[in-house]
Parts: sequence; C-alpha cells; structure tokens
Amino acid sequence: MSSSGTTHHTTGRDRLWSVDEHLDDILATVRPLEPIELQLLDAQGCVLIEDVTVPVSLPPFDNSSMDGYAVRVADVAGASEEFPAVLTVIGDVAAGQGEQPTVGPGEAARIMTGAPLPPGAEAVVPVEWTDGGLGQGPATGMRAHSAAPEGASGEVRVHRPAEARAHVRARGSDVRAGDRALTAGTVLGAPQIALLAAIGRGTVTVRPRPRVVVMSTGSELVQPGEQLADGQIYDSNSFALTAAAREAGAIAYRVGAVTDDAEILRSTIEDQLIRADLLVTTGGVSVGAYDVVKEALDSIGDPDDEEGLGAGGGVEFRKLAMQPGKPQGFGTIGPDHTPLLALPGNPVSSYVSFEMFVRPAVRALMGLPDVHRTTARARLTADKALTSPAGRRQFLRGRHDADAGTVTPVGGSGSHLIAALAHADALIVVPEDTTSVEPGTDVDVVLLG
Repeated sequence: MSSSGTTHHTTGRDRLWSVDEHLDDILATVRPLEPIELQLLDAQGCVLIEDVTVPVSLPPFDNSSMDGYAVRVADVAGASEEFPAVLTVIGDVAAGQGEQPTVGPGEAARIMTGAPLPPGAEAVVPVEWTDGGLGQGPATGMRAHSAAPEGASGEVRVHRPAEARAHVRARGSDVRAGDRALTAGTVLGAPQIALLAAIGRGTVTVRPRPRVVVMSTGSELVQPGEQLADGQIYDSNSFALTAAAREAGAIAYRVGAVTDDAEILRSTIEDQLIRADLLVTTGGVSVGAYDVVKEALDSIGDPDDEEGLGAGGGVEFRKLAMQPGKPQGFGTIGPDHTPLLALPGNPVSSYVSFEMFVRPAVRALMGLPDVHRTTARARLTADKALTSPAGRRQFLRGRHDADAGTVTPVGGSGSHLIAALAHADALIVVPEDTTSVEPGTDVDVVLLG
C-alpha cells in the first residue's frame, strides 16, 4: 500500500506510520459502492445519489385540517352563541371522496379532516364551534355518518365567525411541484422515506449499505453463553465491532472466533469474500508466535495470483504512532480487491482502531462526503495530569458534558479495560508531541454518540 507521501520515521517494514497516514492510505483505496435502484424500505439507511424533485405538490389540493363545516366567510360573519349563523347543510365531504357539493350562500357542507375544500367554500369552522346539526349547545365532536345521518342534512348553527382560509391546508403548503425534495448525499431514514412515498416514489437510486464481515481470532476465545475452561475468555471483540459496523451504517455479519491456525483463517476469509464489501479481523496482528492473522495474510499479494486471496494485492502490517492500537494491517484481497483491515486483539485497541479507521472506510463505501466522527474542544476535568508517551497519539476514554464544555477521563489507559469503554461517550485525543495534559487544559475529543 502506498502512503500519503509523508516522510516516515524509519524505512522498510519497521517504519512508523502516523494515524493520518494510515487513514489517508485507507481512504485512497476504498471506493464508494456502485449505485443501485431499490424499493423504498430496502433503501433505508442508504445514501441517495441523486436529487429528488417533487412531481406533485403536497398536499395536492386545498383540504381541511379539522372536522367541521365548510362555509362561506360572509355567512358566518358576526356569529355568536347568542346569535348563531344558521346554515343549510347540503352534504358530506369525506377524505378520498370524488365529487363534492358546491357550497352556495347560506349553505355549509360537513367536512372531515383531510377532505378537499368543496367548491364555493372559503373556510372551515371546527365542529366545536357549532351545534353539530343537533339544535343544541356547542358540539364536542362529530358522530359517525352512519350513526348521525341528520348531520349531513338539515341545519347547523355556527357560534363563531371564521376568516378566509381558516383551518384550510393550502395546496403545495408542504412542498410544491418542481421543488427539490431531497438532495444527493442524504441518508434515508424514516422521515425521508415517508416524503418519498408521499410524492409517489416507489423506488430510489442509492448506494447500498456496505456489507462488513467481522471475524475474531484466537484459540482462547469462547462464545458468550458457553462454559469457560481454564485460560479461556469470552469473545467480545466480534460482537463490539459488528455492532459498531451496524451503527456506522453497514450490514454487518459476525463470524465466530477462528482458532489460531493460519490455513483455517485463510479458508474462512476466502469463504467470506462472497458477501463482503469490507473484511475486518481482530487479533493476531502483533509479533507473537501465534499471531495468526499476520501469518495467514503477510505472504499473500502475488499479482499473478488470479485465484484466492492474493489477487487483491496483499495486506501490509504496520506499526502506528498511536496508543492503543499500534499494530495494524491493511490491504486488499481476492479477485474483487476487497479491502481488509486487520485490527489488534485487545478490546479497547480494537474498538479505538475501528473508530479511527474502519468507520471512515464504511462511510466512504457509502459515498458520504464526511466520513469522520464529530469532534469538539472540551476542558479537561481530572484529579491529576494525563500522561502520554512521546511520539504517540493517545486516545483515552472519557465522558463529555456538552453543556459544561468539559470532558472527564473514564478508567485508565490499559488497552484491556473494556468496562471503562462501556461508560465512555468520547475519546480524549492527546497529540503526538504532548506528554502531559494538566487539568483545565482544552483538549480535542471525538464524540462517540
């Protein structure tokens, strides 16, 4: 993989990459997925690639915002409970009804919410402003047409005047034909899908949600719910990263922990390529004798290999100037050059690595213009100064108080402290050239919410 062109601290395999160089390399390689046309509900969570223009105005006709009576303004001018306006009821106007009666002088039509304003009518008086056609005091509501046939005929007494267009939703008051309903780059959530349906769009062209396959490695890993033996731990990383991928907008598939066997891992990855736009592994990327991901993927990359993993170009394992998350792997594998990110195995290291590198890759696959988490400046509140190794960008877990503009560290700096991560909503960033941060200092925070 090529770097961003920045000078590294050393040369060869042991050169130290910065966080930004590694991320730049990933984003230079990952390309947005090809657009497809999907049914509305299938497009939920996808990114719109075209501006959508409104073909018909919303609402498409003047309609009533209340249950009541459609009237002419002059007929109810000066009306009061003592001196009500008495109007002849000429019929009902219901939502979805085709032909409507024409309201003439001294007349009213009983109208339902959402029904078109009938010809001749200028306003709607709510039923609570009338006697409901029952010849008594103010009505509290309308009885169903079947239970009150007299409501659609006879007389109605109106106790209050109405201004022109009162309780009328004007045609095009929501959006007008020719307006831009949604712009390219919009992520389609429930309100956007509602708008598309309301303007009559049955399908929409989007970039699909990326398919991310997550697999953890380690013979010591046991699935939650099973019994632990001596020396075993539960596999939390694959659950954390699969959930994180879904939160980022991906369709994520979790593969159960793969034992420390390079050939089994290689065949498992090959099997998963068919359903992956991005592969994420966790564990086995350091320098230990059983670091199986490195063993399985370090040797691939023969450009003449048109079958299997090597056709993609290979995976490079790197040391990054960051803490946690120093060991990282990145490359492309398989015939479709599927990106693969190999993350460390410590729980906090893998999660921080996901936030820094995998999440931006997922967002890039979606075609989003901004792939990064929101960052903020906050004042550090802590009992003592934070320390950080020279030359490393450190990410510490923290709790961010947006109202107070502060951030408080949660837990220590150990890369295995998963409990602290569960209570954090931000990452405190300590730059490479900073070895100590005093309480009260303003720091950068990456917001995880």
